[in-house]
Amino acid sequence: MPEQQQWNAVVDLVHRGPWWRNHGIFMLNMCLVLPLLTSAINGFDSSVLNGLMIIPDWILYFHHPGGFTLGFMNSAQNIGALIALPIAPFISDGLGRRRALFVGSTVMLAGIAMQSTSTGTPEFIVSRSIIGFGLNIALNAAPLLVTELAYPTQRGQVTSIYNSVWYFGSVLAAWACYAAYARKEGSLWSWRIPSVIQAVPSVIQMICVWFIPESPRWLISRGRIDEAQKILAKYHANGRDPRDPLVAFEVAQIQQALRLETEIAKSTSYLSLFQTPGNRKRMRLIIGIALFSQWSGNGLISYYITFVLQGIGIKDPGTQAQINGSLQIFNFFVATCASLSVERMGRRKLFLLSNVGMLITFSILTLTTALWNTQDNGAAAKASIFLIFCFYLSYDLSYTPLLVSYSLEILPFNIRAKGFAVMNLVVCLSLAFNQFVNPVAMVRIKWHYYIAYCIWLCFELAFVIIFVIETKGRTLEETAALFDGERPTLELQQWGNDAATQTLNEIQAQQLRARLDAHVAAAPKPQKGDASSLHRVDTLSSSAEESVASEA
Repeated sequence: MPEQQQWNAVVDLVHRGPWWRNHGIFMLNMCLVLPLLTSAINGFDSSVLNGLMIIPDWILYFHHPGGFTLGFMNSAQNIGALIALPIAPFISDGLGRRRALFVGSTVMLAGIAMQSTSTGTPEFIVSRSIIGFGLNIALNAAPLLVTELAYPTQRGQVTSIYNSVWYFGSVLAAWACYAAYARKEGSLWSWRIPSVIQAVPSVIQMICVWFIPESPRWLISRGRIDEAQKILAKYHANGRDPRDPLVAFEVAQIQQALRLETEIAKSTSYLSLFQTPGNRKRMRLIIGIALFSQWSGNGLISYYITFVLQGIGIKDPGTQAQINGSLQIFNFFVATCASLSVERMGRRKLFLLSNVGMLITFSILTLTTALWNTQDNGAAAKASIFLIFCFYLSYDLSYTPLLVSYSLEILPFNIRAKGFAVMNLVVCLSLAFNQFVNPVAMVRIKWHYYIAYCIWLCFELAFVIIFVIETKGRTLEETAALFDGERPTLELQQWGNDAATQTLNEIQAQQLRARLDAHVAAAPKPQKGDASSLHRVDTLSSSAEESVASEA
């Protein structure tokens, strides 16, 4: 009789070996490309205006916007996002992740159509607001779908890649603007073509979103357990029986996590985010890293690279566009490499390396920029370009891959969408501040403005050292429970272990019963009056029943 197995963790149940050789995981990752595309759309939509600001025809068409007008044009997308923020989590939780993604893509297409045909500044600003509104709905749903659907051992990497793909969209925006400028200089199409290209990924999402699975966690929260089991069996258990031990482990943990979350917070609202000590710890971290993701000096370079490059003597639009495009390619490469290392290096170590590197490089960048502006030092100007790349090397180690993934994994399911909405709110408000204040500060106090960021980076480093905790090597439910004490975490582990063990024993019992039935059927039929043969068959049947009973 085989020994009963006890599972110590989800790692005992997962696939070992290259993921592409497991058909279920391979198809799952192909499906996840679609919600990952949302981040690329965000990167394109957020960066395209930075590229358009370099194109002389766009500048001429909109009458050389500057100061308040330019800040308003840049922040219009975030204004639309802010309007959508309160309702986005209700759409994600009410309609499901896939339908919310469809709604967001539809609204974005309407805004892109208006932007591509804009005839004046007011229309352009309104179109950017509509894009921001739809984008925020999609941005709330897509990462939830990714983190809740990803294979257990790949969740950290896949969710980290989500935000890193932002740079892929940014790369496309930068080089689309450069190509349009190079080919259509002197024409309105030099800035309309990049706007039209924005529509392509949204159309793809609207069509293909119905061919990918829904979040199993959302389905279970709605009582649709059978559907969730089928999805997990198809993609996590390589199409095997829904009673596979890994499926049983995951479903049991999700159900128990939902019960624990209900016990901790009887009703879920935005106030739930701050009602318990565990949730307050979570939100302190989320608000902190959301602020740092935009106020580390990167907002200065990302959205106003024209001013930064002009500040070190680079004024040719073509050269500016080439540097901008190269920077985005570099960012995408570094962020992707960092995403793939999150499970090996851990979250806390990446945050520490990132903040130390940003503080050092931005401080030196402040010095070289000052030397150029005060002494016309050409070597300092060239060093500044190199330092911009070094700064982003440090930034991309953590804040690009971990902003979304770390925020989502520390939030329990019942407040995940709302907590993520708050993270997006903080990001939008930080961006709005940057987009209004940065251009004015750069014009009025020039390089002296960099000093404020140096001081702020010191505060960031102290915050990371004190508050950021390590989360690698845990399931999504176990990670979220870290902030509520040891009991919920241990209960989740035990609940999943018991479910997996029970399921495996049931399967083994069924297999043993089938083998014994086959053995009994294959035994020679006893002749009439052959008492010894009848006794052997009765003994074998009794032994089978006892073995099955003990296995079950």
